[in-house]
Amino acid sequence: MKTYVLTVSCQSRRGIVAGVSGYLAQMGCNIVDSSQFDDLDTGKFFMRVTFVSEEGTTHEQIEAGFVEVGKVFDMVFEFHDSDRRMKVLLMVSRFGHCLNDLLYRWKIGALPVDIVGVVSNHFDYQKLVVNHDIPFHHIPVTKTNKSQAEARLMDVVEQSGAELIILARYMQVLSEAICKKMSGRIINIHHSFLPSFKGANPYKQAYERGVKLIGATAHYVTEDLDEGPIIEQDLARITHAQSANDYVSIGRDVESQVLARATHAHIHHRVFMNGNRTIIFPASPGSYASERMG
Repeated sequence: MKTYVLTVSCQSRRGIVAGVSGYLAQMGCNIVDSSQFDDLDTGKFFMRVTFVSEEGTTHEQIEAGFVEVGKVFDMVFEFHDSDRRMKVLLMVSRFGHCLNDLLYRWKIGALPVDIVGVVSNHFDYQKLVVNHDIPFHHIPVTKTNKSQAEARLMDVVEQSGAELIILARYMQVLSEAICKKMSGRIINIHHSFLPSFKGANPYKQAYERGVKLIGATAHYVTEDLDEGPIIEQDLARITHAQSANDYVSIGRDVESQVLARATHAHIHHRVFMNGNRTIIFPASPGSYASERMG
């Protein structure tokens, strides 16, 4: 039996759940997992349904018939084949911990995606990437060639069919044009400290100020630098006994785990944009084990 995921968002009103579940039952489908959220502040309704087609009804047939349900409730909806892997493009500069972590999870099957390439403005990880039989694209970025470099990047995206870009510690700021074109399809990771430390070596700055918590935030990239909707966060507690090098090591571990969880949520269609915020539904039974491996 084929398994599909249906995502729905619309203005909240009575009868939405009944309309969705009733239609799926009518089409010979059985719901195996369902999550929903009614945002009382905005009046928006969000729903994610995992279901199986028990009578051989095709994806196209189910989606075509659902159009009428969508019109009744003025829905934005999408159907996703659970067997289809999302095409992902990774980008990295000179810190490789997130890249290595994602490649390992991908290799052991804990991150079910198709990695269609790795883009870097340096050659540091070329051998690593090529040894994984993944295309490596070196696109240097300078003050004078930024527009040409981004044009090359978009060529890679279009030719590879990448549906998601993951900035695995890629240390270049993307232009407003790319952020808008790929809205909701670029995930970034960065450290999270209070107070905020900018510039070179933030972990050393945090050590010198005696920071007690090291955190990381994964978010969607927007034209507002590091202010996009947050997908995932985590932290680790620090004591006075930790050295500056410990800060870096612990911080890298947190960053890697947070980015992996954010990526996992996105590829399983569990993230819904809600203005400047996100709605994140919990992992369904079929994906929970692989996600918690991290």
